[in-house]
Amino acid sequence: MNSAGDSGLRLTSTAFREGQTIPEQYTCKGQNINPPLNIVNPPAGTQGFAIIMHDPDAPVGDYLHWLIWDIPPSTEGINANSSPVGAVAGYNQSDSQGYMGPCPPAGSGTHRYQFELYALDTTLGLERSANREKLEAAMSGHILDQTTLTGVFAASS
Repeated sequence: MNSAGDSGLRLTSTAFREGQTIPEQYTCKGQNINPPLNIVNPPAGTQGFAIIMHDPDAPVGDYLHWLIWDIPPSTEGINANSSPVGAVAGYNQSDSQGYMGPCPPAGSGTHRYQFELYALDTTLGLERSANREKLEAAMSGHILDQTTLTGVFAASS
């Protein structure tokens, strides 16, 4: 709905800018912790946020790195290595709960990592075991606005 240039909902990070390299500490080569994120300009009526972080360039297809939902509407930012109180972190594609940083396979070049932020008109109340498909189905019809922050990270050769 919105891109980084619009005046609507935006997701930013103090660790990297749109289209720039995600610092190593936020990847499997470093501490493998989520980067700090800032939520800017949420629409009126927002009852919660959800984030889907994925790698559309993965050799196995679009790879899910992080699902988090029911982020409280008062949230203006998510600190590094943290999750907002009340938010639910689902399972990523490697079957672990929470954030899994960029970790492209050797020789696969530079990958894009998309942090998709959704402003919702409801809380979802999904079980922690919910997958991406269940999250997307629950969000359907409840998205007030959405935006994407994209960072890149290159595989070792």
